[in-house]
Amino acid sequence: MTSSPDDPVKASKAPAIARAAAVLRLLGRSTAPMGVQAIARELGLVPSTCLYVLRALVAEELVAFDPDTKRYSLDAGVLTLARAWLRRDQFNDLAQPALDRLAREFGITTLGVQLFGLQRIIVTAMSQSGQNFQLSTQVGSRFPALVSATGRCIAAFGNYSEHDLRPRFDALRWDEAPSWEEWLAQVAEARATGIALDAGHYIAGVTVIAAPVWKGGRIAARAPSHALVAIGIGAAMRSELPRIQDALKSAARSLGDQLAG
Repeated sequence: MTSSPDDPVKASKAPAIARAAAVLRLLGRSTAPMGVQAIARELGLVPSTCLYVLRALVAEELVAFDPDTKRYSLDAGVLTLARAWLRRDQFNDLAQPALDRLAREFGITTLGVQLFGLQRIIVTAMSQSGQNFQLSTQVGSRFPALVSATGRCIAAFGNYSEHDLRPRFDALRWDEAPSWEEWLAQVAEARATGIALDAGHYIAGVTVIAAPVWKGGRIAARAPSHALVAIGIGAAMRSELPRIQDALKSAARSLGDQLAG
């Protein structure tokens, strides 16, 4: 089981719900159905407890059980929940045109992400340029809160102390990790400029840019709820980097105004 400063199962005041959520996330990431032993081992659960959770999820039609293979996979019931959320989430509808325009104009991949404090980042919208070689992720992908350029935005505008940030920074995995001091300087630069940059630290050779989104504009006492992200090959983006940064920041500001109505 992958550990972190914020293990949701261990830290939860409602462990049964946390276990069920962990099972659903694991099955969502898996490329094939999984048996109860494999699920229990991956999540660090007692097999009997894992089986109890799986049976409850099957009863709620969130997980499907194949009696022939004795394996579990996500069931169609999760679509009902996702569809209901998508209908209510204004961010995705408003962000998608901007993401499409930026991806097309600069030949990059663009993401809309929701920020959950120091817990995590979740991709909720995505657009790709259509070029032969492009970087991608999946809607619904989860990342540690402080990773890459988006993490610098969270640290820059979330009013967190170094005491809060350091253990989470130390737990991050990078291709070419910056030092703590270097990372703090980059956070300070993001706070001053309103946009964050990761030039090959998170993924070698890849540049990631992130602009925070506030509903109704920047409010010093409130952390941003979302961010717009641009991803591309560093060498290919270099000549257009200032234009991409300006366009991404402008799109994030406009989106915040739209979210405010």
